[in-house]
Formats: sequence, C-alpha cells, structure tokens
Amino acid sequence: MNKVPLTVKGAEKLRAELEELKSVVRPRIIASIATARAHGDLKENAEYHAAKEQQSFTEGRISEIEAKLSNAQVIDVTKVDANGKVVFGATVEIEDIESERKVTYQIVGEDEANIKEGRISVGSPIARALIGKEVEDVVTVKAPGGDVEYEIISIEYI
Repeated sequence: MNKVPLTVKGAEKLRAELEELKSVVRPRIIASIATARAHGDLKENAEYHAAKEQQSFTEGRISEIEAKLSNAQVIDVTKVDANGKVVFGATVEIEDIESERKVTYQIVGEDEANIKEGRISVGSPIARALIGKEVEDVVTVKAPGGDVEYEIISIEYI
C-alpha cells in the first residue's frame, strides 16, 4: 500500500483522537452497554441498541485512524531541505493576478485538508500547480471556471 503524506501536526491530531477514543469513549460505551443490559430484554431496549451502534461507529473510527497512521509518511517541513521551493507542508501566500486577491494556504495531506483553516490537499489543483515552484513564479491553475493565474508571494516552512 502507498504511503500517505501527513504533517507532524496532522499525525499528532490523529494520535490524540485515537487516544481519546480508546481511553475515554470506548470505556464509556462499554459502561452504557452494561447498564442497558441490566435493564433486561435486549430486543426492545433502545438504550442498548443505541450504545451498540455507537460502539460500532467508534470501533470503525479507531480502525480507520490506526490504518491511516500505519500507512502515514510523517513529514516535518521544518527539517526538509526545500531550497526555497514549494514542498509538502509549506505555507504559501499567493496572489490572484487578475483580482489581486491574496490568500495563504498550507499544503497538507488529504485527511488534514480544511479550506476554512487554509489547509489544502497536496492532490488539489492549486497545490499540484504550486509544488516545486519558487517565490515570484507565476502558476496557472485549471479551475472549473477557467484557468486562474497566481503569483507566489512567499513560502514558509513552519
């Protein structure tokens, strides 16, 4: 299976969620199931069925996170020798040449992407256009509404 790139922060966030699920959520669900069982007939016990459904969801999420972490290639952008180029994990400020609107994105793994927080997937059209470029380079991004040109204003490795 291919390695999936993750930033250090992304890996830490997944590990924290996994720890929370295993040490807090799972025991709470087990206690809920035990309490529901004590109420008797399980066929018509909505509390029991709800707890079992929650258990199933939680166990699925635990498995999903463990799989992601086992296939992750954690990349610390502060230790990458990027030579001034845009690389995975870099934070890039770009300016739309036509509208002169500036925006800053961090290029992250697919699971970490969140446009509202300024994190875009390494597989997104903008990230693919930026990778390997330098400050003052102009890139063309093929967007649904047509090609958009951006100039790279700055690159940070934080």
